[in-house]
Amino acid sequence: MNPIFEGIGVAMTTPFNNDEVDYDAFRRHIEFLIENDAQALIVNGTTGESPTLTGEEIRTLIKVGIDTAAGRVPVIAGTGTNSTRNSIELSKYAADAGADGVMLITPYYNKANQRGLIAHFTAIADAIDIPVILYNVPARTGMTIEPETVVELSSHPNIVALKDAVGDLNYTIKLMNMINQEEFSLYSGNDDNFADFIQIGGKGLISVVGNVIPGELQDVYTRMTKGDHNARHTFTSLMPLIEAVQVDVNPIPIKVLTSELGFGNYELRLPLLPAEEEMRTEIVETYEAFKEGSKV
Repeated sequence: MNPIFEGIGVAMTTPFNNDEVDYDAFRRHIEFLIENDAQALIVNGTTGESPTLTGEEIRTLIKVGIDTAAGRVPVIAGTGTNSTRNSIELSKYAADAGADGVMLITPYYNKANQRGLIAHFTAIADAIDIPVILYNVPARTGMTIEPETVVELSSHPNIVALKDAVGDLNYTIKLMNMINQEEFSLYSGNDDNFADFIQIGGKGLISVVGNVIPGELQDVYTRMTKGDHNARHTFTSLMPLIEAVQVDVNPIPIKVLTSELGFGNYELRLPLLPAEEEMRTEIVETYEAFKEGSKV
């Protein structure tokens, strides 16, 4: 089975204007990402502030994303919740709307044991006929998908990939050695370990900083997979910007830059608050220095 995508998938921000979703800015951001070599768009994920969006907003974002991309790149809808029933309903909507796949986070707050995870993800995957990416981010959900659980779930014909935001390459390596890499793909969910992740066999990155530099990241991926040893040096040059968008809780820092590029106001929904002015200035200056350096 071919991967849904290879290289850089962008976990898109959700732009706001006076606390309303700015769909025009969202469309323009999609055009920017496609023009700059993003290989997939992930709508309604963590970076998109999914917990604060209404059901109507989520459905509209998914539909607008699919219609705007118009088949040029895959659109993957974040449809996982801590309710299996709600996740099935939203996943069915995404499939009917034309999404190329869904991404399912582990249940949070109520959590689950590993048997519960298998039942939860299997029920959702059984209900739709499009690919499923599992999303493992224990720092946010308070639990992890154990490698043995991933292996069992990977036998489902619709469950084709994992977004690995564990942040521990020992977990990744163990999983790499257990799965059928011809049938199941691993994507990093951490910008800062991207190069190492690809070197050990990952198929790409679902990126935060990719909201503003998708092409630079895709260049690193392409060159690394072709054996260009200088690509790691290029990745090192991206680290100041990657670190700049990690100085506070995601997506607080990255929305400084998406707003700077004109994709919505610098607004977040409570309980997230905008960065202080000094931090915002430092993030913008880091981005401008990076862009200036990339011209040299």
